[in-house]
Amino acid sequence: MTTVVIFGREGCCLCDQARAVLERVRATYPFKLEQRDIERDEELLRAYLERIPVVTIDGEEAFELFVDEAQLKVWLGGRVQGAAGASADDSQAGALK
Repeated sequence: MTTVVIFGREGCCLCDQARAVLERVRATYPFKLEQRDIERDEELLRAYLERIPVVTIDGEEAFELFVDEAQLKVWLGGRVQGAAGASADDSQAGALK
């Protein structure tokens, strides 16, 4: 199953918006969702403070600052096809590619 991680922190309205998009898309494209509070890890805080929310999909950075719902669906749809034996096209990469 695909794993999506959102890096953010408490009180971040952009993080809340990104989380809402992820939950909405998750209803159609199931994935494991993990949330990481960057304030609990100094390394994460340094890496992501000016960029949150940052969203990774299976360990690959896909979005920062906001989540494009349409692009997320394309990315996840490609992974579902890939799992069924079809190869995902590189043009389906996330917003940071």
